[in-house]
Amino acid sequence: MTTVLLTGFPGFLGSALVERLLDRHGDGDALLLLVQARYREAAERRRETLLSDARTDGPGGDPTGSADLPTVDLIEGDITDPNLGAAGTGDADSTAGWDRDALAARTDLVYHLAAVYDLGVDRDLAEAGNGDGTRHVLEFCADACDDGDLDRLHYMSTCYVSGRYDGTFTGELLAEAGPFNNHYEATKHRAEVLVREAAERQGLPATVYRPAIAVGDSTTGKTQKYDGPYYLLDLVRRQRGVAFVPRIGDPHATTLNLVPRNSVGDASDAHRGMADPVGGTYQLCDPNPPTIAGLYRAFGRATGRRVVPVPASARLAKAACEAPLLGDLLRLEPETVPYLTHPTEYAAGATRAALAGTGIEPPAFESYVDALVAYVREHPEITADAMV
Repeated sequence: MTTVLLTGFPGFLGSALVERLLDRHGDGDALLLLVQARYREAAERRRETLLSDARTDGPGGDPTGSADLPTVDLIEGDITDPNLGAAGTGDADSTAGWDRDALAARTDLVYHLAAVYDLGVDRDLAEAGNGDGTRHVLEFCADACDDGDLDRLHYMSTCYVSGRYDGTFTGELLAEAGPFNNHYEATKHRAEVLVREAAERQGLPATVYRPAIAVGDSTTGKTQKYDGPYYLLDLVRRQRGVAFVPRIGDPHATTLNLVPRNSVGDASDAHRGMADPVGGTYQLCDPNPPTIAGLYRAFGRATGRRVVPVPASARLAKAACEAPLLGDLLRLEPETVPYLTHPTEYAAGATRAALAGTGIEPPAFESYVDALVAYVREHPEITADAMV
């Protein structure tokens, strides 16, 4: 029997990974999903959808059968709390419904995906969710290791721990990161430093994954939030016929590395099944990302607009986004502007070598942009709300 603890459900990447864990784990195994109380109802709905899909897609396609599936339980908690939201340790009558020490004693695998995925997050919230939250999960993992049961921590970082590194950032680099664009990048960098230190100094069996900017499913376009490149898409879509977009620096020289969420889920799940990726850092990124100019062209083609770049400085573009009236018209988040001149490229050599022969590789952006645009068109109710 394998017990898995996962944080970050029912978030964007957490949901995609749970879908794959249902295929990998079976009867007798347990998936425990740590969920904040405010997301409990959404998590319950998402869990039931995933279980229903797994039953239907399983042997015989029996929507009522569950014999081959692991148990999937939600436990209310919060990574910003040192006890992860449990009422206490060693307390069998925990009002939170679970006991931290007992859980650590039987946990075999931990997937830590919970974070504040928001470029505009303020410092305190970023520190609490990304910094303190990761520290608390690492303390839980250390206790699980002391009990001798923890096989692995799978930690979801981001390529953008690079900051504005000028050059090609590889999985081996971390201390070399350049200045950070925002508190999100800075706190995710510090969180990965904590994970590496725990692995190197305490022997924690950890594997780090660094996805690039995750967007919707490459087949369906499905996503849970619109942020990052979706702001640029929204700017193009809201204009008729001709769409004016900011041109900052050389849009033919700057790339934006995007990966669909299903590619992130497939790659991280495939690593889970490999013999020994312990201690590795795997960048889940597009080996041939679109340039900013290519991104604009793809959005224009998919929306039927002719895109016209308007030269502007980064300072002017950011000021325009923040101006009361013009900002409301543009609806372009100021935090998006620095990525139009982001100097960093990302290499996925270790990832491609590890996944050789699996057929898992991020598709070209041009091959799924139509799916992203169609989903946005059909689902205007989705927002850019962040989930911790």
